[in-house]
Amino acid sequence: MLQLNSSVMACSKVRKIDRECRVFKEQWTKDCFFVPWKDRAICIICKENVAVFKEVSLSAQTMTRRIEEMGGNMFDQLRERAAEFKCFALAMDESNDVQDTAQLLIFIRGVNTRFEVSEELASLRSLKGTTTGEDLFVEVWKTMGELGLQWANFASVTTDGAPSMVGSTRGLVGRLNGEFEERGLAPPIQVHCLIHQQALCCKVLKWASVMKVVVHCVNYIRKNGLKHRQFQAFLSELGSAHQDVLYYTEIRWLSRGKVLRRVYDLLPEINTFLQSKGETVRELTDPEWKWDLAFLTDVTELLNHLNLQLQGKGNLISDMYSHIKAFEVKLQLLVRQVQKLDFTHLPATQSYCAEKPAAPFPVAKCKDALEMLQREFSVRFHELHVNNKDISLFQNPFAADIDDALPSLQFELAELQNCDVLKDAFKPDHLLEFYAELPEGT
Repeated sequence: MLQLNSSVMACSKVRKIDRECRVFKEQWTKDCFFVPWKDRAICIICKENVAVFKEVSLSAQTMTRRIEEMGGNMFDQLRERAAEFKCFALAMDESNDVQDTAQLLIFIRGVNTRFEVSEELASLRSLKGTTTGEDLFVEVWKTMGELGLQWANFASVTTDGAPSMVGSTRGLVGRLNGEFEERGLAPPIQVHCLIHQQALCCKVLKWASVMKVVVHCVNYIRKNGLKHRQFQAFLSELGSAHQDVLYYTEIRWLSRGKVLRRVYDLLPEINTFLQSKGETVRELTDPEWKWDLAFLTDVTELLNHLNLQLQGKGNLISDMYSHIKAFEVKLQLLVRQVQKLDFTHLPATQSYCAEKPAAPFPVAKCKDALEMLQREFSVRFHELHVNNKDISLFQNPFAADIDDALPSLQFELAELQNCDVLKDAFKPDHLLEFYAELPEGT
């Protein structure tokens, strides 16, 4: 009987091993970095047996403690780097989480004497009560104290443009200016987030007649699981370049351009599918509406491209300003080209024009939209244009007019512009490296 029980247990163990797939699989090498060695799974990175990992505690409390230790270590590293900052800038954004708790994010960007730039999230502060400018100022003051930052090195502050941020008296900027005045220091340069400004400029192009129809078509297809699957199968049968339509999300800045482009590319397929379901959307066959769709698609894609150019870690203000100025010039060119029915830089509009639609291109409407966008850019980026000379001086000191520079910089600028060695070493694409290599007296 004992032998029989042993045999049964052995068979059960074998079946359990087979059921749990305790045989090395080649997929593990790709997914988990394990390789077989002497009938054991060995980690490629640390060369340890898999059994070693079973000794590592993965309880909730242990993982929480380790995450907190890692966060503390990263904060200590940031504090060490902050001690070397020659100057720094803070960028702040305040919004509510899913529990309606206000969260203040404080980002820091600092540079030391070697022109090494550090860009990190300095702090995430939860505001349980009010979110006035005074409340925000207190959290910024605490963060600067924890990092050991010097007020004299505070060069710039970037906000999201909310009243509690930019208020000149009771807002965060007003409180910062007051603090600097008490300390006898020049106030930091105030900048409204350039990417946020660009996104706000896009809102002047509402064109609700287009967006309402596009959103209706997308929602009709995707709100029902069966219709959605049928539409995907329909596109697959036709061999379409796209396999689905995209949802429109207003809070995602790039969403509108992507949705419009996808709908424009799939317009015949969408119309055919809707008609097969008994859903008639008159605008999908209206030439005037299709002109509007094509033009809005092109302009929104141009705005999306600018938004992507402004994004990214390590961008300098001079680079971002160059992209904005270039886009303003493009708008001027587009106004003239649209009046001449030249759609060279509007691919969707040019494509629809090739179909020779019955309705003429709405020149006046599109021209007005571009001019409205021009005015919005001019107003929202006025603060950048005011500082144009300073930005240009930083971007290319050899092309700057000495007479326009501050008197305190004119002698240094004269030395710099008349040094042939430094002229040869100057590379606009590597500004930080150039300034780092300058002699200390320059």
